[in-house]
Amino acid sequence: MIAAGKYPEAELLQLAASGEEPAFTELFRLYQYRLFGFIYKMTGSADMAEDIVQEVFLKLWQNRQELGAIQQFSAYLFRMAQNQAINAFKRMARETLILAELQQSVHPQPDAADTLAARQLEETLKKLISQLPPQQQLIYLLSREQGLKHEEIAERLRIAPGTVKNHMIQALRTLRQQLTNYPGASLFLLHFISVATAFEK
Repeated sequence: MIAAGKYPEAELLQLAASGEEPAFTELFRLYQYRLFGFIYKMTGSADMAEDIVQEVFLKLWQNRQELGAIQQFSAYLFRMAQNQAINAFKRMARETLILAELQQSVHPQPDAADTLAARQLEETLKKLISQLPPQQQLIYLLSREQGLKHEEIAERLRIAPGTVKNHMIQALRTLRQQLTNYPGASLFLLHFISVATAFEK
């Protein structure tokens, strides 16, 4: 175990780059609250700030071999977080646009064929949701139909928010893959699910 303040930052980066999890954990401990505050000021959202901090450190760990070559880790870290926040806003904007296009694409007086196709697609989606693993299905319904946030679902089910997020990612990915193979699926719907999946990552 690495004691707090025992190693200089450059050495922590080298140890983390070699796969030493305690060193990486110490880097996380050193920066998590500062990074959270920085992103919270940018976004005004505690949920988004928390997600971005997690995403940034997950990417750092996934590419840990590169940590040893970083000269100014603080500047690198905050720039990375800023880019993640910008990308999150872009994804939200795309999702809003797609939802608007979905609404505009609905004909005021659809013909019988369109109505039947929409009903069949809705039934297919319900069937696919019912085939999800029980925990995924429950979390999906609580999120998409009742509009609960990850933290609210976690509190209700007494599980970690990260577990809720992982289940949602898998559920959305499964539905997207299944609907891609459905010949009557709307391109707008497929695109929306794809964006939703990306937003959850």
